[in-house]
Order: sequence, then C-alpha cells, then structure tokens
Amino acid sequence: MMMPDVESDLLTRSRSQEIFAHVERKARSLGIHDVEAIITAEDQALTRFANNTIHQNVAERSRHLSVRVLLDGRTARASTNRLDEEAIRAAVEEAAAIARCQDRDPDLLPLAEPAIAPMAARWFSGTATVSPEARAAAVAEAIRLVLAAGQVAAGIYSTGESVIATCNSRSLFAYHAETMARFSITAMTDDSSGWAKGSACSYAALNVRELAERAVRKAAASRTPIELTPGHYTVILEPSAVSDLVGQMFGDFSATALRDGRSFLQDRLGTRLFGGNITITDNVLHPLQSGPPFDGEGVPRRRLNLVDEGTVREIAYSRQAGRLAGVEPTGHGFPVPNEYGEAPVNIVIAGGDVTLDEMIASTGRGVLVTRLWYIREVDVYRKIMTGMTRDGTFLIEGGRIVRGLRNFRFNQSLVDLLCNVEALSPTERSSGEEAPDMVAPAMKVRDFHFSEVTRF
Repeated sequence: MMMPDVESDLLTRSRSQEIFAHVERKARSLGIHDVEAIITAEDQALTRFANNTIHQNVAERSRHLSVRVLLDGRTARASTNRLDEEAIRAAVEEAAAIARCQDRDPDLLPLAEPAIAPMAARWFSGTATVSPEARAAAVAEAIRLVLAAGQVAAGIYSTGESVIATCNSRSLFAYHAETMARFSITAMTDDSSGWAKGSACSYAALNVRELAERAVRKAAASRTPIELTPGHYTVILEPSAVSDLVGQMFGDFSATALRDGRSFLQDRLGTRLFGGNITITDNVLHPLQSGPPFDGEGVPRRRLNLVDEGTVREIAYSRQAGRLAGVEPTGHGFPVPNEYGEAPVNIVIAGGDVTLDEMIASTGRGVLVTRLWYIREVDVYRKIMTGMTRDGTFLIEGGRIVRGLRNFRFNQSLVDLLCNVEALSPTERSSGEEAPDMVAPAMKVRDFHFSEVTRF
C-alpha cells in the first residue's frame, strides 16, 4: 500500500491561512478581535448500481466556511458555501450581527490556545483520483459474481477526499486531509438477501470482490427462510451489527449529557456496569480509525479509556464542560455554539481470539445476525433499543448454520447485552448504516431478546 500524504490540493494549508487572514481582517474592521473559522472542502464521487446495472455516476465538489465571533461575552456563528472575499465579508458581518442579539453567556470561554495535535496521515492520492471507469470496473466484477449465482445486485461505490482547517485569532491552526472509499452491496433473490459493506481511507485496502462474495453467500444461504418464535436466544452479532447497535450509546459518554440528565451513565461512573471482557476506548490514532485528530475548537483529541474490563472509567469533555467540572478538555467538543457539548467519535471495542466460525461451531442453538437497521431508543436509563434484523439472519443448530430466518424486531438493553457477551472475535473496521464506522469485533451474546417476527 502507498504511504499516505498529509496535504491535499483541494484545500492546502497556505490557502486555509489565506482565507482566515481575510476573515480576521474583516473582523478587525468591525472592532472584533476574537474570531474563529472552520474551513472545509470536499470532493466526493459515487457510482450507484441496481438490477445488476450501473445507473448513476455523480460527483460533487463543495467548499464551506463557518465563522464564529466572540463579542462582549456573546458568541455566534455564520456560514457560507463560497470562499470569495465578498462571501467572507458577509459571513463575518452576519456572525457579528447575530452575536449582538444574544444574551451574555457567563460560561463562554475565550478562544482555544494553540496546541500541537498528533498527526493522523489519512490522505492517499490514489484514492483521491479514482476515476469513474475504475469504480465501474470494480462494480462490474461484483455484478458478475452476483449474476453467476442467479441473484440481483444493488449498491454503491464511493470515493473522495475531504479537508478541514480550524483557525482562530489566537494563532491556533489545525489541519487535516483525508480520503475515503466505501463499497456497499446487497445481493437479492426472490425471497432472500445478503449484504456486505466496507470502508477504508485507501481504496487499495477495500476488497470489493470479497464483499460481493460475502453478500452472495448470505443471499444463497437464506433462501426459503422459516419463521422462528420470538424470545430470548443466543445471538452472534457480526461486526457491522455490533457497531450499529452498541454505537447508539456513545453520545452518553459526555460530560454535558451527564450534566443535562440525558445520559444512562448518571451515577454510574467508576462502577462495573458491563462484563469483564468489555473494554472500549476512543482512539483517533488507531490504524483502522479515521477523522481529524482535533475537535470542533481545534483541541487535540486525547485517547479515552471509556470502559476498562466492564467498568466505566472516562467520558468526553469539551472545553466548556471541562472548565465547569474543573478538568482538562479531552478534545471531543463539537463546534461552538451547540446543544450537545461533546462525544467520543473514534470508538475501538477490544476484541478477542474467537473467530466467527468458531462462535458458530460452539453454539447449540442460536441466531446469526448480519446487520440491524431502524434502531431507535426505547428507554434512556436502561439503554433499551429497538430495531430489526435484515439481509442475512440465520438459524444455528448443532454448531452450524442450517437455514435462513424471517427477520425479527428486537427490544434489547445495551447494558444487559454487554453483560452477556460470551465470546469476541478479533477486531476489524466495521461499517453499518446506523452509527459511524468504528473498530469492533463480532460478539456472541446470550439472552438477546427478539420481540416479534417481521413481515419480510
């Protein structure tokens, strides 16, 4: 694999600083000395296919400037999708006008001081320059595999690059460039479907053929599904299902959420809440992670030990939440002003050494779940979630997959789930649809609650 570069021509460091110089000059002309800017640029391209045919190629280039001013204990933000001097002037003037209409905020902090963020080199020139023809060739190979199995394919293959630069008038400058490739495929028969998805900062690390083969196998194995009585079962959740379900709880690992009384961790910090085999960190520098190594105010992200062998240890603090609590910020704040404060966003769930096949072989009777969708919260404090399985739900008997199942709706407490994990696979970068990508294992879980059978 090629080594990553650290700067993109899409928005270079020098261009970012030039834009901010315009912002700062305009702010000073209005008598404003404290100003912050977040400058972003994206180039994204996508190839979409359905019914075994590519039917859409789209590309989008966007630029965005968000300006925040501080004025007499007040703050406000204004944005524009243009980067010319007129648009910059208008954004600064709008932010100033909005700020003057605000009440003074006694908890408002001055702008962040400069700090050195760790380097997370995630920009690959090969990924930034993938052509429509190259994506089409990869999709065509995937479609051939699906056609050979007598199935129908649908999905997307996207590639692109993004840049973010955060600057302020205290000389803070934080810059991050990143590329990303994503491939998702659903293989379908008249009564079954199989799904697979992957993502990587380097498209060379994304194995499109393997993902297509996985979807084909699942669609074939789940033909003529039977209905299983709802109840409590031993369930094996593949990594995508784990990330989409367990990923619903990490907004609660937030000092602001705790202060607002909207976190299930209320009065639970430092307690043994989950099983001893559950360790979860937030680690932006993990080699399978992605995203900038600084937060919405340019504060470097610190590694957090969220859960250590079942015990809740650390939560995220923005600058404001840290000041109110008398602790240092962790670099997980969202751009100010906002309602939510902060949250960990680079989740790594520690895995084990049991393969998915070994989990299946050790299960007398249970259910294998490929993915989950339409996940919603039912109970905040017990963290009960509901949702449905789809695109590959299987009955396990005698240590082997015996047939496909009609899909279920589940009602499951995440606290109970993470107390009932019997086995963990090695970790991988997992991509679902309901939560951000994370590093997660497959999990074998006892007493998972399926509440009803769905109609498909």
